[in-house]
Amino acid sequence: MPTNHQILLDNRPEGEAKASNFKLVTTQTPALTEGQVLVRHHFLSLDPYMRGRMNDSKSYAASQALGEVMIGGTVGEVAESKHPKFQPGDKVVGMGGWQEYSVVDAGQPGALRKVDTTHVPLSHYLGAVGMPGVTAWYGLVKIINPKAGDTVVVSAATGAVGSAFGALAKARGCRAVGIAGGPDKCKYAVEELGFDACIDYKLHKDAYSLAKALKDVCPKGIDGYFENVGGMVLDAVLLRMNAFGRIAVCGMIAGYDGQPMPLANPALILVNRLKVEGFIVSEHMEVWPEALTELGTLVGTGKLRPRETVAQGLASAPEAFLGLLKGKNFGKQLVKLV
Repeated sequence: MPTNHQILLDNRPEGEAKASNFKLVTTQTPALTEGQVLVRHHFLSLDPYMRGRMNDSKSYAASQALGEVMIGGTVGEVAESKHPKFQPGDKVVGMGGWQEYSVVDAGQPGALRKVDTTHVPLSHYLGAVGMPGVTAWYGLVKIINPKAGDTVVVSAATGAVGSAFGALAKARGCRAVGIAGGPDKCKYAVEELGFDACIDYKLHKDAYSLAKALKDVCPKGIDGYFENVGGMVLDAVLLRMNAFGRIAVCGMIAGYDGQPMPLANPALILVNRLKVEGFIVSEHMEVWPEALTELGTLVGTGKLRPRETVAQGLASAPEAFLGLLKGKNFGKQLVKLV
């Protein structure tokens, strides 16, 4: 059986996450039993939600256990199979974690899914045509539920979720406005992702300055907002929301280090009769086939051109992850394992 390198959560962060929270180990992959599949991972997905799992605190999902392989989405190839539905060479997506190989009980619903790489590159099944893409789809379609002509805004606009959100919104005839960090990201949002406008939040020192910039590019106000960030950005958007606007809350990356994030003007939720709904995309598996079909078509036809930041080798995962939390990535953050 092949040698497997793994990254474990060694200790919990106190405040900001550090590389020393992780530990790289070497082990052997176990022999397969009936119904199991050995997957050789080609790419590992790094995502902001992982930071919350590192804490030992109440959340929507169980904390990452100490001394266990870090949770994470993976795409790869079946190396060996003792399950009739999977053959060596099949390209698959699953939750293999921060390691080079995983042994999967392939009979478990949703544990492993075969993917077609004819028109969609394998790595995109971790981004635009994977969990982040479906996240964008659910927040837009099921919570914001826009009509043609609505103005919708997304924070972290050039990340894996935000970029898919922009393409999906434009396909529905919306005015799509992004918020991102830095001129290069804003240029990419407009010129390659098709956003109508993108605001560089780094140019604004407070929520009122950012809200003024939003007013300039959203003259009719904001009908729907997809929240990835929290903090000052949410405060600014709330100042520009229209009556009966909808906010899909997906992430709060500004608060992942454990500090509370008070709202400056919570009364605006009442004044504007806003619908504010948090969601976890894994709780809505019934929409995944429809969402993935649309996302795959957008990528295959060039209407969604996702960008990727790729770190090389498993050992690079901790630093790449810490960079992701600081916005150093451009598009989807991946680790290439082969």
